[in-house]
Amino acid sequence: MTFARRLEPVVFLAGAGTLAIEIAASRLLAPYFGSSTVVWANIIGLTLAYLSLGYWLGGRIADRRPDPRLLARIILLAAVALAITPFAARPILELAVRGLDALSLGSVVGSFFAALALFAVPITALGAVSPFAIRLALANVADAGKVAGRLYAYSTVGSLVGTFIAALVAIPFVGTQRTLVGTAAVLALAAALLAGPRWLVAPAVAAALLAIPAGNVKASLYEAESHYQFIRVIQRDDGVRELELNEGVATHSQWRPDSVLTGGYWDLFLLLPQLLVSHPERMLVIGNAGGTIARAYGRFYPEVEIDGVEIDPKLNEVARRFFGAGDNPRLELIAADGRPFLEASEEQYDLIVVDAYRQPYVPFQLATQEFFELAREHLRPGGAVALNVAATPDDRRLSDAIATTLLTAFPQVWRWSPLRFNDLLLAVDAPMTHSELARRADGARGRIRLLLSLLRHMQIARPRGRALTDDRAPVEWLTDRMIFEQIARGGGLDEELLPTEP
Repeated sequence: MTFARRLEPVVFLAGAGTLAIEIAASRLLAPYFGSSTVVWANIIGLTLAYLSLGYWLGGRIADRRPDPRLLARIILLAAVALAITPFAARPILELAVRGLDALSLGSVVGSFFAALALFAVPITALGAVSPFAIRLALANVADAGKVAGRLYAYSTVGSLVGTFIAALVAIPFVGTQRTLVGTAAVLALAAALLAGPRWLVAPAVAAALLAIPAGNVKASLYEAESHYQFIRVIQRDDGVRELELNEGVATHSQWRPDSVLTGGYWDLFLLLPQLLVSHPERMLVIGNAGGTIARAYGRFYPEVEIDGVEIDPKLNEVARRFFGAGDNPRLELIAADGRPFLEASEEQYDLIVVDAYRQPYVPFQLATQEFFELAREHLRPGGAVALNVAATPDDRRLSDAIATTLLTAFPQVWRWSPLRFNDLLLAVDAPMTHSELARRADGARGRIRLLLSLLRHMQIARPRGRALTDDRAPVEWLTDRMIFEQIARGGGLDEELLPTEP
């Protein structure tokens, strides 16, 4: 292979490495900061900034010293920096977890940007590869366009391959840490292509790091990375199991060995059948997670058939294995995206529950006028749509926006705020009065009767501001503002609805 031809696989591997790093960076940060568009905007923005710096430096260095061995050293620098990144990031991200638990704005923001700064060296170095390679390959200025076009094509195809291999193969099957280390080994191999066989020791050393096990932030009963998210199941000393996704702070499902009640917001949904015109026969849960709501329905309303829709198939496995999804024989676990599922479905439901979060964000497509109109089309007469919406004691702007949007599709919406950080919104297709609400609640018995004593907090929602649409739904902006203001006030997150009895 001629020297010019050796540059083609080098820029290909550098392009693959760059995008693999970007994908892996998002997964490295997701268990601590989530995977919202805000997080992605920072990752993409800083990646482009690092690449721009690399392009500029690469061109200047190549003009001063067009030496293949120097380019090899630059690529090796990227490989070394990348190989140590997942290990160096661990203490920074642990600091982030402590900051989130304590609601410390400084440690959260500082840790986020410190973690992203860890990728500055490898991405900047990789940005230097293409302009440097063009300078080395350019023998005649008359061929400049052809040479540059060919090498940038190889680099772009490499980026495409790196994106799909990292996202669809490497991260789901070997994890984020080994994806980063494996990418470092591939980059070291690219350096060896330029510098000669003696440099093959570098990829061998990087490959040896693959044997180091990934560390855990918290002791867990189960951990896995799916195509959608990082999944962790925690078992507390009292035997209670909790499901954490991505950010590792919020609990998405809970299982107790002695009770289907949790004392958390999931119990609120048990009150809904008492408030409908007639008891539901069929129910849809969008965002089923571990199936906490459906498990409780199996105890208190065993006659209700439930379609539990969850976008991540692996979560359905976790629900069966750790959260008692099999305790309710009338629960059908469905792996699908909630809104497309409803679009394709011909089923009619008495109750539709939306509890889908990419914590702490409600997916915008499940909070718009178009979605609520679709949901109403799938309701039987007398049915209702219920949503769990994040709130803080002093800020319910997100809840107001979603309630306003619900009112574009339903004649009446009730807001219930028995918890400091959760609102339950209930949209009904036939208006009712407070006295009618109380009359329906009188039919409850036992433990549900005790929960219904909280209904004094239930209020009719009024429209405020603009409704959310598929075109404009700034739910992340509303959520971020709510969270940061709560952090600035130094408020805590812990809350419980009621004691949990069998």
